Amino acid sequence: MTTAAGALSLGGILLFVGLAAIALLAQSRGGNAGPLFDAYLWRVTRFTLLQASLSTLISILFAIPVARALARQASFPGRIWVLRLMALPLGLPALVAALGLIEVWGRQGLLNTALAAAGLAQPISVYGLFGILTAHVFFNMPLAARLMLAGIERIPAEYWRTSANLGMGPLATFRFIEWPAIRGLLPGIAGLIFMLCATSFTLVLTLGGGPAASTIEVAIYQALRFDFDPPRAIALSGLQVALTGALLILLKFVAPPPEEGETTGRAIRRFDGASGLSRLFDRIWLALAIAFVGVPLAAIAYSGAKADLLRLVREPAFHHALAMSTMIALLSATVSVVMTALMIRAERLALAPRRPRTEARLFAGAIDASTSFILLVPPVVLGAGWFLLLRPLGDVARFAPAVVIAINALMALPFVYRVLAPAMATHAVRTERLAASLGIGGFHRLRWIDWPALRRPLLMAFSFAMALSLGDLGAVALFGSEEMVTLPFLLYSRMASYRTADAAGLALMLGLVCLILTVLGTAGEEKPSEGRSA
Repeated sequence: MTTAAGALSLGGILLFVGLAAIALLAQSRGGNAGPLFDAYLWRVTRFTLLQASLSTLISILFAIPVARALARQASFPGRIWVLRLMALPLGLPALVAALGLIEVWGRQGLLNTALAAAGLAQPISVYGLFGILTAHVFFNMPLAARLMLAGIERIPAEYWRTSANLGMGPLATFRFIEWPAIRGLLPGIAGLIFMLCATSFTLVLTLGGGPAASTIEVAIYQALRFDFDPPRAIALSGLQVALTGALLILLKFVAPPPEEGETTGRAIRRFDGASGLSRLFDRIWLALAIAFVGVPLAAIAYSGAKADLLRLVREPAFHHALAMSTMIALLSATVSVVMTALMIRAERLALAPRRPRTEARLFAGAIDASTSFILLVPPVVLGAGWFLLLRPLGDVARFAPAVVIAINALMALPFVYRVLAPAMATHAVRTERLAASLGIGGFHRLRWIDWPALRRPLLMAFSFAMALSLGDLGAVALFGSEEMVTLPFLLYSRMASYRTADAAGLALMLGLVCLILTVLGTAGEEKPSEGRSA
């Protein structure tokens, strides 16, 4: 039953994407497409690979010490709010975050103002490669740190007790205990961040500063929006999939999957972060992370607080947009989490035999590949394809909510998979045999074994998916109408009409909604060791 549900979910993903691509190709029959591979495209491809590689590298190098500091210092005051701060950028619309970064790094921003006061003649420019890298690290470093932290916290308590008995120092502890757990997660994290950066659109368009800093995603948008050249857009999407897909395949062979250790379930207690030097370094890294992420968010809050918030809250347009955004986010997050959990379980069942058949290995590989592949398909391509499919049926606005929910659910799937897959794998290793020997299955296993252990990752994945849907603008911008207005779409329309004060206020309220989601998604993380005692 689970395998059939996982196969149905996989088939639904392939069908949804395939129909959109077919619709675009059918629309382009008889078109006179220009040359695909020209000098501009090669320059765009090189820049795409360069900025995505640098963004991934910087994000991971920054995230490792931050995740270790959060794991080692598990009881300092305000730790839960640091975790929530790390989750907040994921739910912010890219345009809102870009405005916050400009407030800090822009020509008239806080940093350049301080540099000018110090007498420096050449202030930092937020536009170009530097601005793109800064924005990508702002979004992806917190995501990588949270995923690494979840992996470190799954290390059995016996490892830490043994390391303390052996007198292992910080370097030995990192090398033999923490690094194996992080190394197994790096291919998935690096692949996810690389795809996010390679397919970045709004940030590149806002902070790129001109044609010299364009990506393949921008070229796809131009091919559809300005030239309406579907063959070129499909070919560019294929090129994007090929480049990033080749990298994902390479990453699969770079590091082995994490090895899950047996444990008696004792409460975790770490002994390696108590020294004065360890605390000093951990505080430095946490302070850098808090400042890097928190200052742009504070700038958004400061600008938004100057708006007439009471008037905005009373507007019927705000009520309608909030209700629409909440409905879409709840449904898309539910679909994404349920589909992902079913596919992960089906993948594990397919590989459960000691020597799985070739068909089972192909099925499991297709599930794993689909969770990454969907991120490579630009939402504008999916939206344009389904717009063409639904147009013969009448008013496309009638189908807009369902299409937007489906697109948002698919776009959140890679994030949900990265959160649930390691947690479900660890849980299966520790409980599968015992549950089978006791004959526990079905609803009783879900209630008494699976839910208590997987509640936290499920809540985190659900909050991630909701935050992503709340911040989406791409799909809604294509299908938006007077009846279907979301908070990001309302924010964008106020910015387009130069009502910047209202836009800042809406950005603040959208950030507060995302903060509420992160609070719900991080519930129970105040004391990471609780719930693991025997």
